[in-house]
Amino acid sequence: MNIMNKIRLALAVAVLTLSTATSALAQAPLKIGYTSVEYVLSQMPESKQIESDLKAYSTQLEAQLKSKYADYQTKAEAYQKSASTMQEVVRADKEKELTGLQSSIQEFQRSADQSLQQKQQTLLKPALDKLQKTIDQVAEENGYTYVLNSDGASPVLLHGPKEGDISDLVLKKMGVTPGAAAAAKVTPAASTATPAATTTPSKTKVKTKKN
Repeated sequence: MNIMNKIRLALAVAVLTLSTATSALAQAPLKIGYTSVEYVLSQMPESKQIESDLKAYSTQLEAQLKSKYADYQTKAEAYQKSASTMQEVVRADKEKELTGLQSSIQEFQRSADQSLQQKQQTLLKPALDKLQKTIDQVAEENGYTYVLNSDGASPVLLHGPKEGDISDLVLKKMGVTPGAAAAAKVTPAASTATPAATTTPSKTKVKTKKN
């Protein structure tokens, strides 16, 4: 699996359409830069280790799936050879067992796909956090107002001034109080992270309040 083809699944960022820039922004001096996230990630030393770890994890899942399928084939072949001589109650029991094995294989395939995606996000998170931090530093040091991702057909906002973030205004427009959900999570009952929470990328500047 090529990690770089799925980078956009790990990046939750807002699309910036330059044609809709407001007159206020147009009056202010803007310095716009761009970068290829896929290219930079591919050049980072972490990339090879991420690929290696993900491949190893995928191989483990594939081995488990093959084992389950081999068990099913063995029992299916045994059933076919002796089905005609089986008593009806025994035959029904064997058919039920085979049906259960089929369902188990299908469920494992679905679970493995989800697990692989979660593993990918977990492995990518440190590299993406490092990349975002570096983008912010380079933008601030060199006076860039916006940094766009040049990958894909549409440019994507990777850095922008705080006053340009309209996330809270959008939430209020929908009747949602900004920060309320985050505050509700800071309670004794919710202080312990669940497995799912530990594999979910934490919000960085560009990911704030994006779905």
